[in-house]
Amino acid sequence: MRTPALVVCTLALSAATAGCGIFGGSDEEPADIHVYSARHYDLENAFGEFEEETGLKVEFLFGEDAELLQRLETEGEGSPADLFFTVDAGNLWAADQAGVLDPVESEVLEGAVPEEYRDSDGSWYGLALRARTVVYNPDNVDPSEFDTENTYAGLGDPKWQGRLCMRDSTEAYTQSLVTALMESYGRDEAERIVQSWLDNDVDIMSNDILLLEAVDAGTCDVAIVNHYYLARELEEKPDMNVELFWASQDGLGVQLNLSGGGVVTTSDAKADAQQLLEWLATDGQDAFVGDNHEFPVNPDVKPDEAIEAFGPFEPMPIDAEAYGRLNADAIDLLEEVGYE
Repeated sequence: MRTPALVVCTLALSAATAGCGIFGGSDEEPADIHVYSARHYDLENAFGEFEEETGLKVEFLFGEDAELLQRLETEGEGSPADLFFTVDAGNLWAADQAGVLDPVESEVLEGAVPEEYRDSDGSWYGLALRARTVVYNPDNVDPSEFDTENTYAGLGDPKWQGRLCMRDSTEAYTQSLVTALMESYGRDEAERIVQSWLDNDVDIMSNDILLLEAVDAGTCDVAIVNHYYLARELEEKPDMNVELFWASQDGLGVQLNLSGGGVVTTSDAKADAQQLLEWLATDGQDAFVGDNHEFPVNPDVKPDEAIEAFGPFEPMPIDAEAYGRLNADAIDLLEEVGYE
């Protein structure tokens, strides 16, 4: 078997249509599968295992979702990409709408990925799940304080005044949460919820790690984060004074989002690309989700111990079309109420 020698390139903002798009170098053995990926977490280990098992060489181009989608559209027939990976169900829907993904008929994928986590026509398949839920400092918060039916909305209660930390409006995680609220409750109610967070003097931060550190330090009592950030932090700092609370378990459930991908329409290696996609949904599920502590989409694969310790939860249904279709409206809502 070939020793894995994955080639990784990062797409800079200024390189959206040039330069960084050349995979490998003149002395590199040509790759069998070229991957455009907006998912930056620990892909090398998973795809290294795939290389060892199959002998197929994988190369990457990393970038932001919108940049990579624009690049695929700009490159058209000349794109070297075979697979497109993205985070956020709305981005998967948007890629399908842009016509850059080729429907895949696969009994393997249909058997491994539940219907609610894949496109009905097979244009994209979810591979990993991330839950965006509440964390709190147990010295300052009793879990009985949370509204178990509408936990996200409940953080607008005046009792949380000056106690909240949340992500900024430019982050897809924030936008997808607001989109989910809009789809569930309607725009007016979603606006009321976001405004209630602002009325409670929410402290807005630029990443989830800062949120967790603030909760740990007692600067904030409560925050909304992706579950895997807490799992990763607890690995390094097991004494971190932060607990997780599964939101809205007597209501709609915890908001989930997808990391997934599909075969690029213009790929000249579609069979190999499909093989990689199938491997990631089956034999490679542990490797793909485990290093980042995400939940597997494949029901036959158990979550790793770190996140299994958080306990079971009921999820909110994922509507990829709504996430994509309403994203611009969510951004407008956040801007209108002054959520930065």
